[in-house]
Amino acid sequence: MNKHTKILAIIAAIAITHNIYAQKDKIGGQNYISTAMPIIMVSPDATSAGMGDVGVASKPDANSLHWNNAKLAFVEDGAGFTMTYTPWLRKLGVGDMNILYLGGYYSINDRSTVGGSIMYYSVGEVEFRDEDGLDKGTYKPNEFSIDLSYSMKLSETFSLGASGRYLRSDLTQGQDVGTAPTKAGNAIAADIGVYYQDKLSASTSMPGELALGLFISNLGSKISYSDVNTDKDFLPANLRLGGRYTLNIDEFNQFSLLLDLNKLLVPTPPVYDKDSNGTNVIIAGMNDRAEDISVMQGVFQSFYDAPNGLTEELQEIQLSVGAEYWYSQIFAVRAGYFFEHKNKGGRQYITFGGGIRYNMFTFDVSYLIALSRTQNPLANTVRISLGMNFGKASATKKSSN
Repeated sequence: MNKHTKILAIIAAIAITHNIYAQKDKIGGQNYISTAMPIIMVSPDATSAGMGDVGVASKPDANSLHWNNAKLAFVEDGAGFTMTYTPWLRKLGVGDMNILYLGGYYSINDRSTVGGSIMYYSVGEVEFRDEDGLDKGTYKPNEFSIDLSYSMKLSETFSLGASGRYLRSDLTQGQDVGTAPTKAGNAIAADIGVYYQDKLSASTSMPGELALGLFISNLGSKISYSDVNTDKDFLPANLRLGGRYTLNIDEFNQFSLLLDLNKLLVPTPPVYDKDSNGTNVIIAGMNDRAEDISVMQGVFQSFYDAPNGLTEELQEIQLSVGAEYWYSQIFAVRAGYFFEHKNKGGRQYITFGGGIRYNMFTFDVSYLIALSRTQNPLANTVRISLGMNFGKASATKKSSN
């Protein structure tokens, strides 16, 4: 990778990590919501990535820790493990930026399951220089998160899940930005999940399954990147709601249709304009400064603080639609679509994927094609997941699935 490409890559990485509130010329225009560590919102697995990033009510597996921890209580195997490698910014020619995700679970009994995961984002090697161009060393900026989760069935069709998470963002490696020294940002967060899964009537010629899920993630402390600057950035607290309908066509063929709705639970930036003195003033939206808003206040405020009212609040909802076909539970084909309003980022893309299951092993791939002008760091990228399942859950647990 050439020097200029690497500089652009690190600038982009730092920019998306900090909470930079975009301004707009008038009410109703572009008004992005930015947070610290948006990388933890990226689909970590090729299965969901192949279906437009749906997952809150998809089939329970080792990736459920990211999409809805409550699903873990319904896994059919006694234990499982997954690993996914995701190249980053390959379309720009960047060769050493990537995301690595590791996840696993263990069924304690027929109602309780524990799990854990690690997500690691590497920016590769970066050469730092001061304002005079003097070499300050070569570093490897990175971000990572570590999760622990517990899921429990409350009935044969309903479960709850809870997770704790530690996050660390170290993109500047303690180097000065301008005249201000920086440090790694640290935070803790929690997730809460709800999941419902039930068989449809077996008396019909083509029985199936209905699943519904709700997942609130990344509720936690803010992140600070400097001891000099007291501003702190919100984590991407998020609400995900969705469902799945699975149709068992016959003993060999199975088809699923999935839908997810997604919304950030952080404050929407107000609209600014300049007064007669050339000073920025708020003309619409909430007047509270982001650093003065608590995490829980931000969660509730996120439903009513958009400067353009309900119209803009609805624009903040992202839509994911996916489909999956299995033949004999051995071969899978997937497709999906993701939509984000142009005023809130404008990402739109379609995805494709497939999977193979053989004995205890699974292999999944996905591919993303961007449909909008918005640069997507995963455009034209192949993601690969490998999984292993060990043993079977108890007969009671398996029969309920």
